[in-house]
Amino acid sequence: MSKKILVVDDEPQILKVLIAYLDKAGYQVFPASDGISALSVFQKENPDFLILDLNLPGMDGLEVCKAIRRDSNIPILMLTARVEEADRLIGLELGADDYVIKPFSPREVVARVKTILRRAAAETSKPEIITVGDLVIDLEQHSVQRAGVSIDLTPTEFDILVTLAKQPKRVFSRLQIMELAQGDAFEGYERTIDAHIKNLRLKLEPNPKQPVYIQTVFGIGYKLEVTKNA
Repeated sequence: MSKKILVVDDEPQILKVLIAYLDKAGYQVFPASDGISALSVFQKENPDFLILDLNLPGMDGLEVCKAIRRDSNIPILMLTARVEEADRLIGLELGADDYVIKPFSPREVVARVKTILRRAAAETSKPEIITVGDLVIDLEQHSVQRAGVSIDLTPTEFDILVTLAKQPKRVFSRLQIMELAQGDAFEGYERTIDAHIKNLRLKLEPNPKQPVYIQTVFGIGYKLEVTKNA
């Protein structure tokens, strides 16, 4: 069965083009032109993916993202204007997986959708468990537990954690994390790794201000290493 994609944008021409390209790629597409109707369609159709414009009338994209993240870890791709860098970072901190800057190529949007959905599927040929300290990462189930307590992560957060956990103590640059976790490097995305790391710390760390799992290596990047306080 084809994946359901909810596309939210208040520009009719953008909706028309994205619907055409996503439909051609084999997806079921459900459009919405504002935040309120987006939430209504989301509840009714239970889509597998959300393409969300930040600059919406009334209830903006950040509010929509926050509302959806209360109940769902559905992959979210944001559509933003070039001048909305601060909002992009806020969106990533709210749990969006990636963003595309307007004006964009619809082919690029379809490519991003395919990449993120492949990551979200987390299909593995055999069960694999990664244990680091009291973190237990199940690659087949796409789940994470800390001291036996389940932790909900977005697909991007999960992939970043797995990238770090597969090689504990290794220091990764932001670019390396981006390429290994995302598969493709896109201009402007490198800085957003910091937003995803912040989210991971909020979910994983007993005290995010004094992390005991994800360590910052100043001037280089990040590593996963359990400290004595864990």
